[in-house]
Amino acid sequence: MAQPCIHISMFFVVLLLFLTSVLSRSITNHTIDLDKLSRIREQLEKINKPGVKTIKSQDGDIIDCVLFHEQPAFDLPELKDQKTTLQLPEWPEGYNINENTTTGFESFQLWSDSGEECPEGTVPILRITEQHLLRAGNMPRFGQKVLNNSQHEYAIVNVKQDKFYGAKTSINVWAPKVSQAGEFSLAQIWLASGSFEAKDLNTIEVGWQVFPDNYGGDKNPRLFGYWTRDAYETTGCHNLVCPGFVQIHKRIPLGATIKPISSYNGKQFQINLLVWKDPKNGNWWLSFGSGILIGYWPASLLPRLKSHADILQFGGEIVNCNRNGHTTTQMGSGHFAEEGFKKAAFFRDINLVNSANKVTSIPARNLLTPRNHPNCYNTKVSSGKGKGKVYDTHFFFGGPGKNPNCS
Repeated sequence: MAQPCIHISMFFVVLLLFLTSVLSRSITNHTIDLDKLSRIREQLEKINKPGVKTIKSQDGDIIDCVLFHEQPAFDLPELKDQKTTLQLPEWPEGYNINENTTTGFESFQLWSDSGEECPEGTVPILRITEQHLLRAGNMPRFGQKVLNNSQHEYAIVNVKQDKFYGAKTSINVWAPKVSQAGEFSLAQIWLASGSFEAKDLNTIEVGWQVFPDNYGGDKNPRLFGYWTRDAYETTGCHNLVCPGFVQIHKRIPLGATIKPISSYNGKQFQINLLVWKDPKNGNWWLSFGSGILIGYWPASLLPRLKSHADILQFGGEIVNCNRNGHTTTQMGSGHFAEEGFKKAAFFRDINLVNSANKVTSIPARNLLTPRNHPNCYNTKVSSGKGKGKVYDTHFFFGGPGKNPNCS
């Protein structure tokens, strides 16, 4: 009769060992989770600055109104003198400033629909949350472009010239579908000098982007800016995630959702952007609309752009992370350039700023259209009259990604 007792004892021993193992793994996983949470909170403390007012947007964004002199850029030692002495730029000749837009304008970002705005002496900054970092594929490099293990594809135009001091254009805004983690779709201006080979590429990039991994899963088009000074190796970031861009406007933050947007065969919406190098101190300024200064990239931030940019490009970019065929991530409206006005995305009124700080139109003959993946995304350059309106030099761009001719 003793045998059953032995079996029962062994059963409890095995059960105890099993429970101990499970509990041990649970404690270990809990420790890992706590470590990760601790790292996230530490990173958020570095990124976010305390605000004097907080505004909640309809799309879930949180905008912090941060004192001007406490924004991330002024963590850079070389900018300490600019905390109190803001020098406004010299506007390029030929750029028409609408005085009405410098003080009041119709909202084009969702967060300000409520009518709330940041107080005088503060600037709006998109708050980065735990959700943003958890969504990011590479948390330590959140806000930076990661070029490894992904394929970047373009539908762009290159400008035939060797020295650029700025660029001005109007960009049609859409909400292209981004199909999987790690991918984005954007339309932007590129100003650059240096090279990938020497790892001294300096860039300024501005436009709109749909980038779920960068915005906690959100798929709306957003106004953005980007910079790097070492070919995306270790420096640079989107918007104000790292010290760099100096925000001065209290109603237009980089990173916020754009609204309204264009619809296929319907009403079209665009953003008007100007980026140029101030001839007085070399800072690269960003303007929206007709004379609204958003802020600037300090001259000291981008040594290869100290004199001028060697490269000027306009157009679209996507990232293809699909390992089994081509991604279905769209560019622009998701339709090819030849579909034209109201159907394809466009850039219009394409201008450069020359060495005399003058805005000059770029003729269509001076635009080169490299063929990257034309069966997936393409461009079509035009000049003169666009359907429905008289445009200056302009081009259509975009595409659906994967299709019978792009696989």
